[in-house]
Amino acid sequence: MPDPAVIRADSTKPFLLLSTRGEDVAAHAEHLSFAGTAGIAPAKLHQIRLEKGLPSALSLDDYSGIIVGGGPFNSSDEIKSGLQKRVESWFDDVLAEVLDRDFPFLGACYGVGLLGMAGSGSVSRRHGEEADVITIKKTAEGTVDPILEGLPTTFHGIVGHKEAIDQLPADATLLATGDNCPVQMFRIGANAYATQFHPELDADTFAQRLRIYSNQGYYQPGSDSAAVEAARRLDVKRSGQILRNFARIHVARRV
Repeated sequence: MPDPAVIRADSTKPFLLLSTRGEDVAAHAEHLSFAGTAGIAPAKLHQIRLEKGLPSALSLDDYSGIIVGGGPFNSSDEIKSGLQKRVESWFDDVLAEVLDRDFPFLGACYGVGLLGMAGSGSVSRRHGEEADVITIKKTAEGTVDPILEGLPTTFHGIVGHKEAIDQLPADATLLATGDNCPVQMFRIGANAYATQFHPELDADTFAQRLRIYSNQGYYQPGSDSAAVEAARRLDVKRSGQILRNFARIHVARRV
């Protein structure tokens, strides 16, 4: 576990959560889920809701690291709104700087497509997964990666996505895999990570999110109750160690 005194101290730089969820309830819950799971005080996790407006300038030096949650956009969407195109173009510039500087970054679900495309990989809908709890397996590289420290070789995580990595960037390191979706977690450089699963969710927040997105094609009608039951029965909260490790490793003091 991280030292809460360090992550909550006034002398530390905040982390930044970049959100694309248009629903106020979902965006607020996402902020609290990431902060609570990572062990960051909510006030030290600044949230920018990109669907409400794109920042004209963003200085990475103001933050300890960047976190990106899930959202309604898919890189493989055949038809994209003007907002989606603007958000994706904005992310192109941000992630180019993240990769150039090897800046701390952790993207969950939507972040997989963003980081994968930024690294010149590809995505498709071949490996989408309906909302469920799956078994995730660390690769040999994953067993020695500090962000996965404290997690067993296999652990459970919550998924629900329409697209996934089809081909990893040439310089990416595969850290975790799954039976139906081969790329569950990867890293580019030393500090930029993406997970296909949601380490910020537990059974209750999973149930809430399923209710919010009940009509958006993430699961078959009626299957949500079984997915939530699996989240209560299996230790999905353990995957949150990834966020705690990320925060602990990258918390930075002001200069």
